[in-house]
Amino acid sequence: MAEFEPVLMARIGKPDATSLASYQADGGYDGLKKALSMAPAEVTDIVKASGLRGRGGAGFPCGLKWTFLPKDHPGPIYLCVNADESEPGTFNNRVIMEGDPHQIIEGIAIACRAIKAQTAYIYLRYEFGKSYRVLQNAIDECYAANLLGKNILGTDFCLDVYLHRGAGAYICGEETGLIESLEGKRAWPRIKPPFPAIEGLFRKPTIVNNIETLACVTHIVRRGVDWFRSMGVPPDPNNPRDPGSFGPKLYCISGHVNKPGCYELPLGVTARQLIEEQGGGVWKGRKVKAVVPGGISMGFLSADELDTPLDFSGPGKAGCLGLGTAAVVVIDDHTSMVDVLFNCCRFMAHESCGQCTPCREGTDWMRKILERIRSGFGKSKDLDLLMEVAGSMGIIPGTTICGLSDGAAWPVKNAIKKFRGEFEEYIAKGMKSELPVLVDAH
Repeated sequence: MAEFEPVLMARIGKPDATSLASYQADGGYDGLKKALSMAPAEVTDIVKASGLRGRGGAGFPCGLKWTFLPKDHPGPIYLCVNADESEPGTFNNRVIMEGDPHQIIEGIAIACRAIKAQTAYIYLRYEFGKSYRVLQNAIDECYAANLLGKNILGTDFCLDVYLHRGAGAYICGEETGLIESLEGKRAWPRIKPPFPAIEGLFRKPTIVNNIETLACVTHIVRRGVDWFRSMGVPPDPNNPRDPGSFGPKLYCISGHVNKPGCYELPLGVTARQLIEEQGGGVWKGRKVKAVVPGGISMGFLSADELDTPLDFSGPGKAGCLGLGTAAVVVIDDHTSMVDVLFNCCRFMAHESCGQCTPCREGTDWMRKILERIRSGFGKSKDLDLLMEVAGSMGIIPGTTICGLSDGAAWPVKNAIKKFRGEFEEYIAKGMKSELPVLVDAH
């Protein structure tokens, strides 16, 4: 891999890195000052030209999303920041929130300048106690220094930023579920359209962006479009719908590796490079059986697919749902895929909000079938039944409001397709998991 200098994580670990004084000594808020000297549309154009795609999972072009707001709307317009981070294996947002919060706040302020918002809400996962304290302290510092509040830095730009602690629900990673929760209601995703850019928080135009996405905005405005596009993977000339995968990315790696952690690399690094060069290889001298490329909802790469690029299009070409949050989980060859898939289904069944019947019932059916298999009572038809259930739920077949059920179904379809022989042998031999059967999550 070519030499790469981290940007998003460059200050993490430095003495007093979370303080405003330290951040400003390293050029902090220069990007905001630059944005304040520009018209809002100019800031949007810069982010759009950079090719920045959302880092929260969907990978939608950030600047393009901003343009969906109604023109000349009288306001208010809101920015909601998704800091819920409930996808298993994902901890990159937490790393930068706790290690360098001001680059996030600067990104929020720049985004609000671009979309003409005067209020931003950071929706924070409740379990992140340290993140809450660090972010709140940084916000307080910004108010004291006139970097937030009224007439920021002597301009007509005003912005209030509020921290809102969620209840630790996976469904709140879906933008309309997040908005419903912010409004004090049960976090049931909304039917779309209307999309949040037209009718979001408090029925006003709203943009929802992820923490890492907004951290990237800070550096795009400060360093320029050419700098951002110098990293990553250009668009596929054979695919007119591929906008490319530009910029740095925070990759999480966990599971059966020697050096789990969060690593910043250009988009497009392969799973093999990440495991061997950053993760220190598979633990205990074992081999890889499977790799989750970006959170369990993305499915699995097999050992033969480790050279798959971890950009926004690479995992999809290997039968996965996408890059997701780039949370890579390594599974060694001593681990049963039956146990792995059971854990995935158990999590999704627990986190389904229950609003849509195919998701509410389907996730639990899959969990129960897998629990029967891992208890030694599986039937030969169970694998086909699992595939039938998984193929009948989600946005992709058009049966649910949000994509949680797609994320629940994809690892089932993916694992059975790629590891069917292991499942068939498990059922034929009446094998039982060496791990205890867990109590029903409900």
